[in-house]
Amino acid sequence: HAPEVGFTGPDSAINQNTSVYPGAVPGRFGNRKPPTVAYASFSPKRNYNAHDAVYVGGQFWDGRVDDLIEQAKGPFLNPLEMNNASAAEVVDKVRHADYRVLFDRVYGTQTLAGSDATRAFNQIARAIAAYEASREVNSFDSKYDLYLAGRVQLADAEARGLKLFAGQANCTSCHPHERRADGSPPLFTNFTYVNVGVPQNTSNPFYQAPRSVNAEGAQFRDLGLGSVLQDVSQNGKVKVPTLRNVAKKPAPEFVKAYLHNGHFKSLKEVVHFYNIRNSRPDDFGDPDVAENVNRDELGNLGLTDTEEDDVVAFLETLSDGYAVERAEPRVPVIPASVETPHRKDRFRSAREVIRVSRFRGVIPRTTSGQR
Repeated sequence: HAPEVGFTGPDSAINQNTSVYPGAVPGRFGNRKPPTVAYASFSPKRNYNAHDAVYVGGQFWDGRVDDLIEQAKGPFLNPLEMNNASAAEVVDKVRHADYRVLFDRVYGTQTLAGSDATRAFNQIARAIAAYEASREVNSFDSKYDLYLAGRVQLADAEARGLKLFAGQANCTSCHPHERRADGSPPLFTNFTYVNVGVPQNTSNPFYQAPRSVNAEGAQFRDLGLGSVLQDVSQNGKVKVPTLRNVAKKPAPEFVKAYLHNGHFKSLKEVVHFYNIRNSRPDDFGDPDVAENVNRDELGNLGLTDTEEDDVVAFLETLSDGYAVERAEPRVPVIPASVETPHRKDRFRSAREVIRVSRFRGVIPRTTSGQR
C-alpha cells in the first residue's frame, strides 16, 4: 500500500502479471489485488439500506469487518499474508522493534510490557488505523479538488470527460463527484457493493494453491459479499472503490491493476469494458461470477473511442498531490473512533502516531493478500 501509487500495490511487474501479492510464506498468494487504503476511513460500518435495497460500508473488498481497527488486524493473522500465529506473536515483534519507544510514548510503557496481548494488539491496530485516517493518506489535494475550489481550470479533454462521467457514462451512479451535503469534498464512492461482471483473472496463482489454502482449486469463484453474508443474492458483489488516486503512479510506464481481481491493466481497458461489455461479451470472456451482474447501469454506454479517452483524462485529475506547494507538512487529525485512550501528552505530535503506525519491520510492503 504505497503512497506513490495511491496506497495500493507498489510493484509494476506484479501488477502486470499476477496482480496479487506474495505473503510471508513463500508460494502463498491472496485471491485479490490490494485495495487502496486511502479514504477507507470514511466508509461507514457495513449496514443494509432498506430504501435502496443495498448493503453499504465495511472494510476489505468483501466488507467482512466494520472499521479500520479490525481491518488492520486482519493481515497480521491471515495465513496468506503475514501468517503470524497469534496476536501475542505480533505484539512480541513490536515489543522488540526499534520504534518501540515511539509506541510507548503514545500508549504507555505497560501496553507492550504487560501480559494482556489482546489489549496490546488492539492498540497496534489503533495506531495503524490512526495513520490510515490521517491527512497524509486522505489529502484531498487533487487537480479536481482545486477545480472545485475555483483555483484551476480543467483541460479540454478533462472537462469533456467530466461531462461524460456525470452523464452518458453514468459513473456517478456509484462514484458521486459533487461536494457532499456538508460541503466536504466528494469521495468518489458510495460504498455499496456491485458485481460488474469482471472476467476471471486466470494468471492469479491462487488457483494453483494447495487444497489446504484453496479447496476449490481452479473452480474457485470469488463470491465477495455473498460469501461473507452467505447470501446468494449478493454473490459476486464487491465494494465500490473510491476513484481517488485511481490513476496515480510514479511513472507513465508503471502498470497498475484494476478491479478487485486485477484483471485489467489500464484505465482505458476498464472504461472500454464498461462501455461495450453487454454488446460484445465475447471480447472479454465470461464473468467470474455470472449471477447478480449489474447490467442496468453499465455495459452498453455508447461511448466512442475518443470519449473513452476523455473519461480517462478526467480520472487522471483525481490523483492527490497536485498542490505541491505547502508552507508546512499537514498534521493528521485522529478521529475519535481510533484515538488512543492514553494521555495525549504522551506524544509530542500526531505525526508520531504516523511514525508508530508504519511498523516497517512488521508489515512488509508486499503483503496485501485477500483485502
